[in-house]
Amino acid sequence: MDLDDQLRRFFGTEDLATLSPGALESGVERMQVEFGLETDSGRRFALWALMHMFGAAPDLDVAFDNEADRNSARDFMDMLDKVQGG
Repeated sequence: MDLDDQLRRFFGTEDLATLSPGALESGVERMQVEFGLETDSGRRFALWALMHMFGAAPDLDVAFDNEADRNSARDFMDMLDKVQGG
């Protein structure tokens, strides 16, 4: 999954600074719906990661049935936290 493609898909633009709060909210809602329908574990993880960056990801125990996927998500959150200086 290419990030720019996903931003265009869900928000209609790569430049999130141009979005109104309503457009941002609608894009996040579309991601959540697609996440709920997605069956491919790789795409599901990528959608969860994108939603996490928007503060809209479901809890790990809700998002992932597989412990390995939950651990990967925890690793992602730790890496993101380090990059952000946390």
